[in-house]
Amino acid sequence: MLLVLKNISKHFGALKALDDVSLNLEEGVCFGLVGPNGAGKSTLIKIIARIIQNDEGSIKFANKFSNSRKQHLGYVPQDICLEENVSTLRNLYFFGKLYGLKGKALQKRANKVLDLIDLSDRKKDIVKTFSGGMKRRLNIGCALMNDPKMIMMDEPTVGIDPQSRKQIFHMIEQMKKEKRTIIYSSHYIEEVEKICDEAAFIDNGRIIERGKIDDILRSHAVPALFFTCPNYEILVKEIESFGRVAKHEKGYIVKTRNPMQTAEKILQLCRKNSIVLDRFEFVQPRLEDVFFSLTEEELHA
Repeated sequence: MLLVLKNISKHFGALKALDDVSLNLEEGVCFGLVGPNGAGKSTLIKIIARIIQNDEGSIKFANKFSNSRKQHLGYVPQDICLEENVSTLRNLYFFGKLYGLKGKALQKRANKVLDLIDLSDRKKDIVKTFSGGMKRRLNIGCALMNDPKMIMMDEPTVGIDPQSRKQIFHMIEQMKKEKRTIIYSSHYIEEVEKICDEAAFIDNGRIIERGKIDDILRSHAVPALFFTCPNYEILVKEIESFGRVAKHEKGYIVKTRNPMQTAEKILQLCRKNSIVLDRFEFVQPRLEDVFFSLTEEELHA
């Protein structure tokens, strides 16, 4: 086991930011930490990174990390921490020197990171001229200067354009191929479902569910059908007897444990009433639906 958190709690005055959090993390896993703003994600990551101290509980790393943890961990903060009046390369050199790199080793590592974050052609440019997405990528690059075996990323895609998000996902895929352990914190749950192997849901400072993403979906997600139809009101009472119906975009979702049987019942009902459905399709369960059902809370940007 790479990391074991046991009964971690943290207070900020009267606020209990973390409440008895326990997690185990295997080496080489991309682990998603999901929750709304203020749920405790950033606090937990900062405790793991030893930026702040927990009030209660214990943190234990694998023996190979225990004596030189600083050299093995990378931390990407939610806030961009760059010197904007100097170049890309100067920012990377600054963080590399903090980890003891110098001379040719520093240059070699900076060039490798520049390739990974796709900023080699902008290495001499002043950072304040960059877009938000470029700054985010450089922010990640600074955390990679010590070639960490484990990297913690706190909301790394907040406020960026789709192209920059795609580039960051590509960077994460490269890190996964290198067998790095990643903790990826986000309130964009579709990102966690896309790139992570495992996840934990955190709400009001407590872990409410965790495990492999496929296992979470199997345990909690309810299959559903989606349909659109111009005169749904004629069918509403009968269809609601087949499953839980909710308005969704320009149509309706029917959540049911027996989607095939329910689909046949809806089609029979439509034929009986001479109603033609505009769209009718099966909907794959999503991690976001599971989170909402467990917390009854939406994730806001």
